[in-house]
Amino acid sequence: MKQILLFGAGKSATSLIRYLITVVAERNWQLTVAESNQELALSKIGNAANAKAIGLDVRSEEQRNALVHTADIVISLLPPSLHYLVAQSCLKEKRHLLTASYLDPSIREMEADIRAQKLLFLCEMGLDPGIDHMSAMQLIGRTRASDSRIQSFYSHTGGLIAPESDNNPWHYKISWNPRNVVLAGSAGASYKENGQIVTRPYNQIFATTGEILLPETGPLVWYPNRDSLSYIPLYGLEEAETFIRTTLRYPAFCQAWKTVVAAGLTDDKQPLAHPPVGAQVPSTIAQWAAPILPYVNEDNRTQLEFLGLFDTSPLPAAATAADVLQHLLETRLAMSAFDKDMIVMQHELAFTREGHSYTEKSTLVVKGEDHLNTAMAKTVGLPLGIAARLVLEDRLNLRGLHIPIVPEIYEPVLLELQREGIVFKTTLS
Repeated sequence: MKQILLFGAGKSATSLIRYLITVVAERNWQLTVAESNQELALSKIGNAANAKAIGLDVRSEEQRNALVHTADIVISLLPPSLHYLVAQSCLKEKRHLLTASYLDPSIREMEADIRAQKLLFLCEMGLDPGIDHMSAMQLIGRTRASDSRIQSFYSHTGGLIAPESDNNPWHYKISWNPRNVVLAGSAGASYKENGQIVTRPYNQIFATTGEILLPETGPLVWYPNRDSLSYIPLYGLEEAETFIRTTLRYPAFCQAWKTVVAAGLTDDKQPLAHPPVGAQVPSTIAQWAAPILPYVNEDNRTQLEFLGLFDTSPLPAAATAADVLQHLLETRLAMSAFDKDMIVMQHELAFTREGHSYTEKSTLVVKGEDHLNTAMAKTVGLPLGIAARLVLEDRLNLRGLHIPIVPEIYEPVLLELQREGIVFKTTLS
């Protein structure tokens, strides 16, 4: 009996667990969900006969190794900082590993050992990164096959609220890890534009945005992701004059969020209990948020009020400004039970062929079912589940350390995603 082990049962795991429950039931396999909050894991698996939930502290090496030893393949949906612990156990116990997070440098250092053990460690196998890589590489490969020269490449992805559930002035609700929303853009960004390398610091990320227009959403704006440059050689697009990977939001979000950043309310380093010299320890939310007052204007006041930044209620227990802001996002921008989120992804490829210029756009729009079965959970989780199934069925025999930019991975996975309703539509102009 094949054994699938999943670490983590948070927001992004719902659709993955539902998919894997179906897979293991059809094949008489076994799914084990390991989670520090066992009740959460139990709520996700329900009464599924071939699934069980285990409470586990992933930092316990002995418990972790013992559990990994029982598995044929391991999926980690833990916070990125914990993937390395799971990777160590997978290497020790000679088990395949899948993650949806960016490839960790510490895991990259294991590459020779992973290859020597004939294991598959597949990272960046979610939505962004993940589906973006696979769909982009398929599009680039198709364009290259027609003897074209690629001039520019834009890749946009956004986790948004669906229009029918958009009822707050931020035009945004939390459908994934709120900490990632708080710290988005904090590493700055670097990309290539019109032949020049562009580096933007954190305080400029949300201040200058580009725009795309979709029938399903109206205008959306984009801001650059942290490091587009490292993907240029991976995508084989050294000849492109422009290469930018971005995140999408509704315009109002970026217009107000840039003031939150400018006021230092996303800081996760300075302890609130030990403020800079001359500053007082805040006791209310309004005192904590006081640095934003110079940035308040008629355009953003409603949004900042909605987020609770002017409330005189006591400050929640928090170590840093980022903790307070995360609390406000989770309480003020929460999805209600029947809200639907929406994933939008668009690749834009400009190229020349036989002396003529063309632009091809490949667009994905996916809506969630409710606040648990979200489009975010579906698009993050299904690539992992599909890849796990392909490995266990000996239909994905690649070994070593990879991200999904090779045809052996992206062709079968994208085909299965189409069967799950994740379908790109292309236009050529």
